Amino acid sequence: MYYFLRVSLTVISISLFSFAQACEVPASVCLQKHKGSFELIKAGQPATIFVEKQANSALQHVAQSFAQDLALVSSKKSKTVHDLNEANGRVVIIAEAGQSKIIDLLVTQGKLNIDDITGKWEAYKRVVIDSPFAGITQALVVVGADRRGAVFGTYELSEQMGVSPWYWFADVPIEHQNDVYVNAGEYQDAPKVQYRGFFINDEAPSFTTWSYKHFGGLNAKMYTHVFELLLRLKGNYLWPAMWPPKAFNDDDPNNMKLADAMGVVMGTSHHEPLSRAHHEWHRNQDKGITGGKWDYASNAKNLREFWRGGIERMMSKGDGQGYESLITVGMRGDGDEAMHEDTATQLLETIVADQRKIIAQVTEKSAEKTPQVWALYKEVQDYYDHGMQVPDDVTLLFADDNWGQIRRLPTTNLERSGGFGVYYHFDYVGVPRNYKWLNTVQIEKTWQQMDLAYKRGAHNIWIVNVGDIKPVEYPLSAFMAQAWNPEAMTLDKLHAYPKDWAQAAFGTKHADKIAMLITRYSQYAARRKPELIDANSFNLGESTADSLDGGEFAKLVHQWQELEQEMLMLKESLSEPQLPAYYQLVEYPIAALSNLYALYYAAAWNNRLAATNDSRANFFADQVESTFARDQQLTDTYHGLLNGKWDGMMAQAHIGYTSWQQPDEQVMPAITRVINDKPSKPIQFTEQNTGKLQPNISAIEGPDFSRAVNNKGLTWKVINHLGRTKGAVTAFPQGQEPTNKDDAVRLEYDIIVEQTGDLSVQVFLVPTLNTTGQATLRFGLSVDDGPMQVVADKLLPAPNATTLQEQRDWNEAVKTNARMLQRVFVDVPKGQHTIKLWRLDDNVVVQKIVASTSPIPLSYLGASVSK
Repeated sequence: MYYFLRVSLTVISISLFSFAQACEVPASVCLQKHKGSFELIKAGQPATIFVEKQANSALQHVAQSFAQDLALVSSKKSKTVHDLNEANGRVVIIAEAGQSKIIDLLVTQGKLNIDDITGKWEAYKRVVIDSPFAGITQALVVVGADRRGAVFGTYELSEQMGVSPWYWFADVPIEHQNDVYVNAGEYQDAPKVQYRGFFINDEAPSFTTWSYKHFGGLNAKMYTHVFELLLRLKGNYLWPAMWPPKAFNDDDPNNMKLADAMGVVMGTSHHEPLSRAHHEWHRNQDKGITGGKWDYASNAKNLREFWRGGIERMMSKGDGQGYESLITVGMRGDGDEAMHEDTATQLLETIVADQRKIIAQVTEKSAEKTPQVWALYKEVQDYYDHGMQVPDDVTLLFADDNWGQIRRLPTTNLERSGGFGVYYHFDYVGVPRNYKWLNTVQIEKTWQQMDLAYKRGAHNIWIVNVGDIKPVEYPLSAFMAQAWNPEAMTLDKLHAYPKDWAQAAFGTKHADKIAMLITRYSQYAARRKPELIDANSFNLGESTADSLDGGEFAKLVHQWQELEQEMLMLKESLSEPQLPAYYQLVEYPIAALSNLYALYYAAAWNNRLAATNDSRANFFADQVESTFARDQQLTDTYHGLLNGKWDGMMAQAHIGYTSWQQPDEQVMPAITRVINDKPSKPIQFTEQNTGKLQPNISAIEGPDFSRAVNNKGLTWKVINHLGRTKGAVTAFPQGQEPTNKDDAVRLEYDIIVEQTGDLSVQVFLVPTLNTTGQATLRFGLSVDDGPMQVVADKLLPAPNATTLQEQRDWNEAVKTNARMLQRVFVDVPKGQHTIKLWRLDDNVVVQKIVASTSPIPLSYLGASVSK
């Protein structure tokens, strides 16, 4: 047992793709030959691949992919056979336990033991066996406990030998290798989360435009690449693109057939019950198949018939099992809207009971034999919190607030057979504004929230809304790696992840610098999503007749421009094959956001100067026009990569928002040109002071505590880079019960108070929510040995806001990626003092402390970042 644990803890590193680390692990890829190594590629010639003719189609697909991968690495084709009599020398055997005569024979002969994986969900084992059969000198056996286990065990070998999961979807180059070995011994692994996947959503215009241009639609030819990406990321579960007029099963019947053939479990989104795309309801009304309102209270018969058709289609495979699916139950309003306010909990319970009757009738087996999920999204969670009953075998899928804060996690009945899961967002359409264009995700935030979810029992489903898939390649990779084994993705592994990811995509030489670029990009982008930026987003400083002080806005623009220059300098050292991937994964996101900040900064100065008839406004008008044009140029370059492979993928409008919904097309910010007889003044900027300490103000980064007091099994740890500046700090392990002052779990920050007075203490948190169902999230504050003030944050997410102020508070927190709470301590004398922050509730994440007996400028939220 100890040995298996040690190997499992290593898997994150070797799947993120260091040959040096893999060389230390049995049955894993290495570039050096050791005693007993299997020669996967020898002098440029790959080993033969064997998969039985009767093997499941998922194994046939992965064998074909693996042969292609060997050819990409070695530049020579690998021979694939279905009869071992046609093989000799070195052979890779891909098989499924219980379905393979070859595996049965190896077990019978005592050459292979699979007891330790038998019956385990998606488990696999890799074993190097000498002389297993006549004529075969050595075999590398990849055996899955089920069909996907064999798939994952094989694709992991591909990743280890340098074929990135993103080799096609982001054009990550593959380095040629003349010799590749697999260490002697055996290795096994299995996932910790049962269903792991993503949701293609809000896919128009980008993903849709791209799909139609290159494949003629969202059909099986296109989904082949999506399914392969999912499986290479060790995912197994997909919610397909669904916004009208999309209908995965109806648009191309080969979609569901191919998914099942490759081993992908299909689902439907949180508001699409019983394997039915929502658009099918409206589409089929035109055909006379269904009719009436999407309203169960008035139109139950038609809805039941519609849903029955979904399950009948799922079972149309004809084998009694059907196409492998995870069935969504429940119901929301038409078009993903909330149901009527007077909808009773009892009606939803009735709907689910009726849906389960349909499932049982059509499958001819009890409903609990068919995997089901009920998404507790938005108002549906409220019904659950108010007592709505859910069958024990149905997985409860909790959700975040659409902006990365998980709203609820299980607190009772943790042993329920259906278990729990989380639906998370990297993309969203809704208030306070859509975010669809670029990656704005900090993997540090996602890791912290999902680590909490796992600790609290969400082990059955992890699914993330990825919009168009591109350009969230980086956070999706991290999410899927954590989903495979949350226990192995420790805080240390998280901190190492950017370098590991960069090394896998671009090699060891550039890994450190690219890791720095992508980490800083993610942090800058998460401060305020680009759709929320305009000319009024940031403080602009002051202007005089002789100079301009750009304020906070100038500092942000400077940071982006500095990052862009570092990105371009690094680009000069890359090889030609690396440039397409670099543009997609690093260059375009940085350049595009740097340009966007420059555009709105110029618009802000144009507006200010034109208002006083200052001719310097014209310089900034030119800047607005040039940066607006450059935005299109950057998109055109993306669309022109590799002879237009990605044409359409960056079609998302992102300039010109006037409400929460996207503009129909890009709209340049309005500019004013000044005509007067005065000589044009030079543009002279002063050095601006944003972020520098003013007298009598202490601004301390959360990780820079003077002391951390650990107790009750809890330890304070820093999550580097999380939040707006240096990082954030919280108590681990997460998911623990509340503590009190007597438990003494606290952080201490030493400060100097320069003048006696009332001390204002501002605590800037990374926005989070109380996932236990409580309305507030509490921590304590005290000064020195004084009494503790309980700070209770009532940051209810937008769907639950009960007052206009709560709505404003939530909007501001998600806009700025920070939540500020303040307490005042009366008559604090001049001198040295200690601010104590006490852990009370779980999931409080501290990023900054600001204290003063004078008024505190808002700029102390902070734009600076440690490099």
